[in-house]
Amino acid sequence: MDATAPREKAFLLARPEQRLLEGIARRLPARVLPDHLTALALLAAAGFAVFGALGWLWGMGALLVVQWLGDSLDGTLARVRKAERPRYGYYIDHLADALSTGLVGIGLGLTAQMHLTVALVLVVAYLALSINTYLETQALGVFRLGYGRLGPTEARLALLGILVATALGAHASLPLFGQTLTLLDIVGLGAAGAMTLAGGARALTNLRVLALREPVAR
Repeated sequence: MDATAPREKAFLLARPEQRLLEGIARRLPARVLPDHLTALALLAAAGFAVFGALGWLWGMGALLVVQWLGDSLDGTLARVRKAERPRYGYYIDHLADALSTGLVGIGLGLTAQMHLTVALVLVVAYLALSINTYLETQALGVFRLGYGRLGPTEARLALLGILVATALGAHASLPLFGQTLTLLDIVGLGAAGAMTLAGGARALTNLRVLALREPVAR
């Protein structure tokens, strides 16, 4: 996999987020290293799972913000300091992303507001999009963050909004196959469906591009 492939960020908040992250990175003390931020993101995801088991929705929301900060800032800090390690950074960043995704999903599934099965479906859908992105990097030579105008930052903000709304008392119920789906269940299944469609559409597009680049020998 080409860890040096150019990054393509087309999602809505990409530019303002990058400006914010670079501003923060330039103000961090020298003793703070990119690996510290990666570890912070993992610890925040683990804490998210613990708070989920305890049902502390406000704490989950706060730790989701911390997880975003650590996950998004580690690579930015390395680039600002011109201390990039492309292969090491690519590997550890996406390994940490996968672990964090699993922990966040488990945390959601341990709350009383989401069925564990729905949370795991959401995790599988998100990881499938991630895997497709990594395959694209190898096959097409471009690392595309996000699908269309939506990326990981928008996904976190949407989840944060739902957690806050639920903590403030928003609720919904939908009977289905003998189970009652909650607001988080309904949103989670909708998000998983949307991710599946987006991933499938982009996979088909990628296959058409690759087929043109590598036509069948006759």
